[in-house]
Amino acid sequence: MAPTEQDGYEKRLGEFAGREVLPPRPGPDPVNVPMIRHWVEAMGDRNPVYLDEAAARATGRAGIVAPASMTQAWTMPGYAATEARRDDGDGLGGLIAVLAEGGYTSVVATDSEFDFHRELTVGDHVGVREVVESVSPEKKTALGAGRFVTTERTYLDQHGEVVARQRWRMLWFRPRQSASPQPASPQSASPQSETPRAEAPPMLRPRPAVNRDNAFWFEAAREHRLVIQRCTGCGALRHPPGPCCPGCGSYAWDTAEASGRGRVHSFVVSHHPRHPAFPPPHLVALVELEEGTRLVTNLVGVTPEEVEIDMPVALEWLDPDPDLSLPVFRPVTA
Repeated sequence: MAPTEQDGYEKRLGEFAGREVLPPRPGPDPVNVPMIRHWVEAMGDRNPVYLDEAAARATGRAGIVAPASMTQAWTMPGYAATEARRDDGDGLGGLIAVLAEGGYTSVVATDSEFDFHRELTVGDHVGVREVVESVSPEKKTALGAGRFVTTERTYLDQHGEVVARQRWRMLWFRPRQSASPQPASPQSASPQSETPRAEAPPMLRPRPAVNRDNAFWFEAAREHRLVIQRCTGCGALRHPPGPCCPGCGSYAWDTAEASGRGRVHSFVVSHHPRHPAFPPPHLVALVELEEGTRLVTNLVGVTPEEVEIDMPVALEWLDPDPDLSLPVFRPVTA
């Protein structure tokens, strides 16, 4: 049973507002070229300033810089260190423990806003400090009753200077409980005495994080159109969508229609955490479209054992509910 106001639960949660839950500490590794290479290859980002020293200097930079989207990655501590933080009663571990008392044991990230102060260069050693901004009252969501926890993360270099700030919001929610089937009694065993039982409504697929930069993409998907953002300055295609071209820096863009053909660049079979909206096996793939951009999507009409890297696939549309349409891909057979 969830704690009540009489237990002082709301007060204890509220006391975390303004509290530092993660003191400044450096990440496990300084900014380095091998990790940048893995990142840009996975993201399909071909901006030469991330790997080519001469190209970076030609733009006026002192040398190779890391993609801004990697800022948080440099501070990720790894699984063992993350588990150790859960034992910190006054910090993040304490907040998680109080949330768990209320049954808020599941979590999903909902929003991230970055303010970048400078680019990160090879050799920078980034640390992060995290302070709780607010813990919301309980809200009803499609995932279940939950609370939005908003924190501010300040990213610091080895000299203690701010390189970026991040406003980070997560939903800690109480998973919906599915009704357990009741054992049949002798009286209900016969067809004449059996009473029809109403089926529980299907669980909605979690909503994507829609913002000003990607809303056009989801609107096109609602119309069963797969589009790719295109820079009108240099003509480069890019995905995920963003406000600025990483190649020429232009803010002007339009869209190009994708053919719907592509190949499997990589894939995983997700087993945990389980979610009623995703029946197993849940195949998540990185598909390289014919146009050259890559898209994280689902594979259908194929088993995990049948999936192969470089397998040709074609677009289909998934309409899990009236308010959502998403592109999925099916293998192309000869």
